[in-house]
Amino acid sequence: MAAPRSGSRARSTAAKGAKIPQVSWREPRPAPIVLVSGPEEVLAERAIAGVRDYLRAEDPSLEISDIRADDYAPGTLLSLTSPSLFGEPRLVRVAGVEKCSDAFLQEAVAYAEHPQEGATVILRHTGASVRGKKLLDAVRAGMGGGIEIPCAAVKRDGDRVDFAAGEFKAARRRIALSALRALVSAFADDLTELAAACQQLIGDVEGDITDDIVTKYYGGRVEVSAFVVADTAISGRYGEALIALRHALASGADPVPMVAAFAMKLRTMAKVAGNREPSRQLAQRLGMKDWQVDRARRDLAGWNERSLGMAIQATARADAEVKGAARDPLFALERMVAVVATREPFGR
Repeated sequence: MAAPRSGSRARSTAAKGAKIPQVSWREPRPAPIVLVSGPEEVLAERAIAGVRDYLRAEDPSLEISDIRADDYAPGTLLSLTSPSLFGEPRLVRVAGVEKCSDAFLQEAVAYAEHPQEGATVILRHTGASVRGKKLLDAVRAGMGGGIEIPCAAVKRDGDRVDFAAGEFKAARRRIALSALRALVSAFADDLTELAAACQQLIGDVEGDITDDIVTKYYGGRVEVSAFVVADTAISGRYGEALIALRHALASGADPVPMVAAFAMKLRTMAKVAGNREPSRQLAQRLGMKDWQVDRARRDLAGWNERSLGMAIQATARADAEVKGAARDPLFALERMVAVVATREPFGR
Protein backbone atom coordinates (compact mmCIF):
# COMPACT_ATOMS: atom_id res chain seq x y z
CA MET A 1 0.00 0.00 0.00
CA ALA A 2 1.49 3.32 -1.03
CA ALA A 3 2.25 5.89 1.62
CA PRO A 4 -0.01 8.95 1.33
CA ARG A 5 1.71 12.03 -0.06
CA SER A 6 -0.74 14.63 1.17
CA GLY A 7 -2.17 15.82 4.45
CA SER A 8 1.26 16.00 6.08
CA ARG A 9 1.40 17.32 9.62
CA ALA A 10 4.77 18.93 8.85
CA ARG A 11 4.93 22.52 7.73
CA SER A 12 6.90 23.13 4.56
CA THR A 13 7.77 26.31 2.76
CA ALA A 14 9.24 26.82 -0.66
CA ALA A 15 12.73 28.26 -0.51
CA LYS A 16 13.38 31.31 -2.60
CA GLY A 17 14.07 30.17 -6.13
CA ALA A 18 13.43 26.50 -5.35
CA LYS A 19 10.75 24.45 -7.10
CA ILE A 20 10.36 21.83 -4.38
CA PRO A 21 9.30 22.30 -0.75
CA GLN A 22 12.03 22.94 1.81
CA VAL A 23 11.11 20.99 4.94
CA SER A 24 12.51 21.41 8.46
CA TRP A 25 14.63 18.54 9.76
CA ARG A 26 12.51 18.66 12.91
CA GLU A 27 9.33 18.02 10.93
CA PRO A 28 10.31 15.55 8.19
CA ARG A 29 7.77 13.83 6.00
CA PRO A 30 7.89 11.33 3.16
CA ALA A 31 7.80 12.06 -0.55
CA PRO A 32 8.71 9.95 -3.58
CA ILE A 33 12.22 11.45 -3.33
CA VAL A 34 13.60 13.10 -0.19
CA LEU A 35 16.84 15.01 -0.62
CA VAL A 36 18.63 15.40 2.72
CA SER A 37 21.33 17.95 1.98
CA GLY A 38 24.05 19.70 3.93
CA PRO A 39 27.00 18.82 6.17
CA GLU A 40 25.39 18.55 9.64
CA GLU A 41 25.14 14.82 10.28
CA VAL A 42 23.18 15.11 13.53
CA LEU A 43 20.38 16.96 11.75
CA ALA A 44 20.51 14.60 8.78
CA GLU A 45 20.24 11.54 11.01
CA ARG A 46 17.23 13.05 12.74
CA ALA A 47 15.58 13.85 9.42
CA ILE A 48 16.13 10.39 7.98
CA ALA A 49 14.92 8.69 11.15
CA GLY A 50 11.87 10.96 11.15
CA VAL A 51 10.89 9.93 7.62
CA ARG A 52 11.31 6.26 8.59
CA ASP A 53 9.17 6.66 11.71
CA TYR A 54 6.49 8.53 9.75
CA LEU A 55 6.23 5.72 7.19
CA ARG A 56 6.41 2.96 9.79
CA ALA A 57 3.59 4.56 11.79
CA GLU A 58 1.42 4.47 8.67
CA ASP A 59 2.30 0.87 7.83
CA PRO A 60 4.42 -1.34 10.15
CA SER A 61 5.18 -3.65 7.21
CA LEU A 62 7.49 -1.01 5.73
CA GLU A 63 10.46 -2.56 3.90
CA ILE A 64 13.71 -0.66 4.56
CA SER A 65 16.84 -0.98 2.43
CA ASP A 66 20.20 0.78 2.56
CA ILE A 67 22.60 1.29 -0.33
CA ARG A 68 25.69 3.38 -0.98
CA ALA A 69 25.87 5.57 -4.05
CA ASP A 70 29.67 5.26 -4.18
CA ASP A 71 29.65 1.45 -4.09
CA TYR A 72 26.68 0.77 -6.29
CA ALA A 73 25.67 -2.36 -8.15
CA PRO A 74 23.75 -1.49 -11.33
CA GLY A 75 20.03 -2.21 -11.14
CA THR A 76 19.87 -2.10 -7.33
CA LEU A 77 17.74 1.07 -7.03
CA LEU A 78 15.03 -0.14 -9.37
CA SER A 79 15.03 -3.59 -7.79
CA LEU A 80 14.57 -2.26 -4.25
CA THR A 81 11.86 0.23 -5.18
CA SER A 82 9.79 -2.12 -7.34
CA PRO A 83 6.48 -3.30 -5.81
CA SER A 84 6.68 -6.52 -3.84
CA LEU A 85 4.20 -9.40 -4.00
CA PHE A 86 2.09 -8.02 -1.15
CA GLY A 87 2.54 -4.34 -1.99
CA GLU A 88 4.30 -3.22 1.19
CA PRO A 89 5.63 0.37 1.18
CA ARG A 90 9.36 0.63 0.54
CA LEU A 91 11.98 2.98 1.96
CA VAL A 92 15.40 3.09 0.32
CA ARG A 93 18.09 5.13 2.09
CA VAL A 94 20.98 6.13 -0.16
CA ALA A 95 24.20 7.32 1.49
CA GLY A 96 27.26 8.91 -0.12
CA VAL A 97 25.50 10.67 -2.99
CA GLU A 98 28.28 13.31 -2.98
CA LYS A 99 30.64 10.47 -4.01
CA CYS A 100 28.24 8.59 -6.29
CA SER A 101 29.40 6.33 -9.08
CA ASP A 102 28.51 6.99 -12.70
CA ALA A 103 26.21 3.97 -12.67
CA PHE A 104 24.22 5.28 -9.71
CA LEU A 105 24.03 8.80 -11.13
CA GLN A 106 22.66 7.58 -14.43
CA GLU A 107 20.08 5.29 -12.86
CA ALA A 108 19.01 7.76 -10.17
CA VAL A 109 18.36 10.53 -12.72
CA ALA A 110 16.30 8.08 -14.76
CA TYR A 111 14.45 6.94 -11.62
CA ALA A 112 13.63 10.55 -10.71
CA GLU A 113 11.72 10.88 -13.97
CA HIS A 114 9.46 7.96 -13.06
CA PRO A 115 9.47 7.13 -9.31
CA GLN A 116 7.90 3.87 -8.21
CA GLU A 117 4.48 4.03 -6.58
CA GLY A 118 4.63 3.34 -2.85
CA ALA A 119 8.38 3.90 -2.60
CA THR A 120 10.29 6.61 -0.78
CA VAL A 121 13.93 7.19 -1.74
CA ILE A 122 16.10 9.26 0.59
CA LEU A 123 19.19 10.78 -1.03
CA ARG A 124 21.85 11.87 1.48
CA HIS A 125 24.23 14.47 0.03
CA THR A 126 26.62 16.23 2.42
CA GLY A 127 27.54 18.98 -0.02
CA ALA A 128 31.21 18.06 0.34
CA SER A 129 31.59 17.99 -3.45
CA VAL A 130 29.69 18.87 -6.62
CA ARG A 131 29.51 15.19 -7.53
CA GLY A 132 25.91 14.24 -8.21
CA LYS A 133 24.95 17.81 -9.12
CA LYS A 134 22.99 16.62 -12.14
CA LEU A 135 20.80 14.52 -9.87
CA LEU A 136 20.40 17.29 -7.28
CA ASP A 137 19.46 19.80 -9.97
CA ALA A 138 16.85 17.40 -11.36
CA VAL A 139 15.29 16.75 -7.96
CA ARG A 140 15.32 20.43 -7.00
CA ALA A 141 13.69 21.33 -10.31
CA GLY A 142 10.70 19.25 -9.26
CA MET A 143 11.43 16.01 -11.06
CA GLY A 144 9.96 13.10 -9.13
CA GLY A 145 7.77 15.20 -6.82
CA GLY A 146 10.49 15.45 -4.19
CA ILE A 147 11.20 17.57 -1.15
CA GLU A 148 14.46 18.83 0.32
CA ILE A 149 15.47 18.78 3.98
CA PRO A 150 18.42 21.19 4.41
CA CYS A 151 20.87 20.34 7.20
CA ALA A 152 23.16 23.35 7.33
CA ALA A 153 26.23 23.33 9.57
CA VAL A 154 25.59 24.47 13.14
CA LYS A 155 28.61 26.65 13.89
CA ARG A 156 27.60 29.83 15.71
CA ASP A 157 26.89 29.91 19.42
CA GLY A 158 23.42 31.26 18.73
CA ASP A 159 22.68 28.36 16.40
CA ARG A 160 23.78 25.85 19.04
CA VAL A 161 21.59 27.55 21.63
CA ASP A 162 18.65 27.41 19.21
CA PHE A 163 19.34 23.73 18.55
CA ALA A 164 19.45 22.82 22.23
CA ALA A 165 16.40 24.96 23.03
CA GLY A 166 14.56 23.12 20.25
CA GLU A 167 15.43 19.77 21.81
CA PHE A 168 13.75 20.73 25.08
CA LYS A 169 10.83 22.45 23.34
CA ALA A 170 10.15 19.36 21.23
CA ALA A 171 10.05 17.28 24.42
CA ARG A 172 7.83 19.90 26.10
CA ARG A 173 10.38 20.43 28.83
CA ARG A 174 11.52 23.66 30.43
CA ILE A 175 15.14 24.60 31.01
CA ALA A 176 16.48 27.81 32.56
CA LEU A 177 18.21 29.98 29.96
CA SER A 178 21.38 30.16 32.05
CA ALA A 179 21.35 26.36 32.35
CA LEU A 180 20.84 26.07 28.60
CA ARG A 181 23.82 28.31 27.91
CA ALA A 182 25.98 26.42 30.38
CA LEU A 183 25.02 23.16 28.68
CA VAL A 184 25.83 24.55 25.23
CA SER A 185 29.17 25.88 26.50
CA ALA A 186 30.05 22.45 27.87
CA PHE A 187 29.59 20.82 24.45
CA ALA A 188 30.47 23.73 22.18
CA ASP A 189 32.75 21.63 19.95
CA ASP A 190 30.51 18.62 19.31
CA LEU A 191 26.86 18.85 18.28
CA THR A 192 26.47 15.07 18.59
CA GLU A 193 27.48 15.20 22.25
CA LEU A 194 25.27 18.23 22.84
CA ALA A 195 22.29 16.40 21.37
CA ALA A 196 23.02 13.35 23.52
CA ALA A 197 23.35 15.52 26.65
CA CYS A 198 19.99 17.18 25.95
CA GLN A 199 18.32 13.80 25.52
CA GLN A 200 19.94 12.48 28.71
CA LEU A 201 18.57 15.38 30.74
CA ILE A 202 15.15 15.01 29.12
CA GLY A 203 15.10 11.30 29.92
CA ASP A 204 16.58 11.42 33.43
CA VAL A 205 15.25 14.59 35.02
CA GLU A 206 11.69 15.18 36.17
CA GLY A 207 10.45 18.76 36.22
CA ASP A 208 12.30 21.88 35.13
CA ILE A 209 16.01 21.69 34.37
CA THR A 210 18.05 24.18 36.39
CA ASP A 211 21.65 25.36 36.60
CA ASP A 212 22.26 22.98 39.51
CA ILE A 213 21.08 20.00 37.49
CA VAL A 214 23.33 20.85 34.55
CA THR A 215 26.25 21.31 36.95
CA LYS A 216 25.48 17.98 38.63
CA TYR A 217 25.51 16.10 35.33
CA TYR A 218 28.21 17.94 33.44
CA GLY A 219 30.05 19.97 36.08
CA GLY A 220 33.39 18.63 34.90
CA ARG A 221 32.79 20.17 31.49
CA VAL A 222 30.87 23.31 32.33
CA GLU A 223 32.90 26.48 32.58
CA VAL A 224 31.39 29.73 33.76
CA SER A 225 30.69 31.53 30.52
CA ALA A 226 30.55 35.23 29.85
CA PHE A 227 26.77 35.02 29.51
CA VAL A 228 26.42 33.40 32.93
CA VAL A 229 28.31 36.33 34.45
CA ALA A 230 26.21 38.83 32.50
CA ASP A 231 22.93 37.15 33.41
CA THR A 232 23.84 37.11 37.09
CA ALA A 233 24.88 40.78 37.14
CA ILE A 234 21.85 41.98 35.16
CA SER A 235 19.55 40.19 37.59
CA GLY A 236 21.10 42.27 40.39
CA ARG A 237 23.00 39.49 42.23
CA TYR A 238 26.20 41.45 42.81
CA GLY A 239 28.06 39.00 45.06
CA GLU A 240 27.27 36.00 42.87
CA ALA A 241 28.26 37.95 39.77
CA LEU A 242 31.70 38.76 41.21
CA ILE A 243 32.25 35.13 42.17
CA ALA A 244 31.16 34.00 38.70
CA LEU A 245 33.47 36.58 37.09
CA ARG A 246 36.51 35.41 39.06
CA HIS A 247 35.67 31.77 38.36
CA ALA A 248 35.38 32.50 34.66
CA LEU A 249 38.71 34.35 34.55
CA ALA A 250 40.39 31.57 36.55
CA SER A 251 39.08 29.10 33.96
CA GLY A 252 40.79 31.04 31.20
CA ALA A 253 37.97 33.33 30.00
CA ASP A 254 39.09 36.29 27.89
CA PRO A 255 38.07 39.75 29.21
CA VAL A 256 37.17 41.05 25.74
CA PRO A 257 34.40 38.49 25.00
CA MET A 258 33.26 38.94 28.61
CA VAL A 259 32.56 42.63 27.99
CA ALA A 260 31.02 41.79 24.61
CA ALA A 261 28.48 39.49 26.30
CA PHE A 262 27.41 42.32 28.62
CA ALA A 263 27.21 44.75 25.70
CA MET A 264 25.08 42.41 23.60
CA LYS A 265 22.57 41.79 26.38
CA LEU A 266 22.33 45.47 27.33
CA ARG A 267 21.87 46.52 23.69
CA THR A 268 19.04 44.01 23.34
CA MET A 269 17.42 45.32 26.51
CA ALA A 270 17.69 48.89 25.21
CA LYS A 271 16.03 47.93 21.90
CA VAL A 272 13.15 46.20 23.65
CA ALA A 273 12.66 48.69 26.51
CA GLY A 274 9.35 50.56 26.40
CA ASN A 275 8.07 48.67 23.36
CA ARG A 276 4.75 46.89 23.77
CA GLU A 277 4.56 45.14 20.41
CA PRO A 278 3.87 41.39 20.54
CA SER A 279 7.11 39.41 20.89
CA ARG A 280 6.92 37.76 17.49
CA GLN A 281 6.20 41.02 15.67
CA LEU A 282 8.94 42.90 17.52
CA ALA A 283 11.44 40.08 17.00
CA GLN A 284 10.80 40.09 13.26
CA ARG A 285 11.19 43.86 13.06
CA LEU A 286 14.44 43.82 15.03
CA GLY A 287 15.86 40.72 13.37
CA MET A 288 15.82 38.73 16.61
CA LYS A 289 14.37 35.48 17.94
CA ASP A 290 11.11 35.48 19.91
CA TRP A 291 12.86 34.07 22.98
CA GLN A 292 15.45 36.86 22.87
CA VAL A 293 12.70 39.47 23.10
CA ASP A 294 10.97 37.59 25.92
CA ARG A 295 14.24 37.21 27.81
CA ALA A 296 15.12 40.91 27.39
CA ARG A 297 11.73 41.87 28.77
CA ARG A 298 12.30 39.67 31.82
CA ASP A 299 15.79 41.12 32.24
CA LEU A 300 14.35 44.65 32.25
CA ALA A 301 12.50 44.07 35.53
CA GLY A 302 13.78 46.70 37.99
CA TRP A 303 15.60 48.69 35.33
CA ASN A 304 14.82 52.20 34.12
CA GLU A 305 16.18 54.53 31.48
CA ARG A 306 18.77 56.02 33.85
CA SER A 307 20.18 52.72 35.14
CA LEU A 308 20.23 51.18 31.67
CA GLY A 309 22.10 54.16 30.24
CA MET A 310 24.60 54.03 33.12
CA ALA A 311 25.21 50.32 32.57
CA ILE A 312 25.76 50.82 28.83
CA GLN A 313 28.28 53.61 29.55
CA ALA A 314 30.11 51.44 32.09
CA THR A 315 30.29 48.61 29.57
CA ALA A 316 31.64 50.91 26.86
CA ARG A 317 34.32 52.15 29.27
CA ALA A 318 35.26 48.58 30.24
CA ASP A 319 35.46 47.62 26.55
CA ALA A 320 38.08 50.32 25.93
CA GLU A 321 39.99 49.45 29.10
CA VAL A 322 40.27 45.69 28.48
CA LYS A 323 41.51 46.48 24.97
CA GLY A 324 44.47 48.43 26.29
CA ALA A 325 43.23 51.75 27.64
CA ALA A 326 43.90 50.68 31.25
CA ARG A 327 46.58 48.64 33.02
CA ASP A 328 44.27 46.39 35.03
CA PRO A 329 41.58 44.53 33.00
CA LEU A 330 40.35 42.73 36.13
CA PHE A 331 39.57 46.02 37.88
CA ALA A 332 37.79 47.26 34.76
CA LEU A 333 35.64 44.13 34.68
CA GLU A 334 34.83 44.27 38.38
CA ARG A 335 33.81 47.94 38.10
CA MET A 336 31.54 47.11 35.15
CA VAL A 337 29.94 44.22 37.07
CA ALA A 338 29.42 46.49 40.07
CA VAL A 339 27.63 49.16 38.04
CA VAL A 340 25.45 46.65 36.19
CA ALA A 341 24.56 44.59 39.26
CA THR A 342 23.91 47.48 41.66
CA ARG A 343 22.57 49.89 39.01
CA GLU A 344 24.48 52.63 40.75
CA PRO A 345 27.71 54.54 39.93
CA PHE A 346 30.82 52.67 41.03
CA GLY A 347 32.03 53.58 44.53
CA ARG A 348 28.76 54.92 45.95
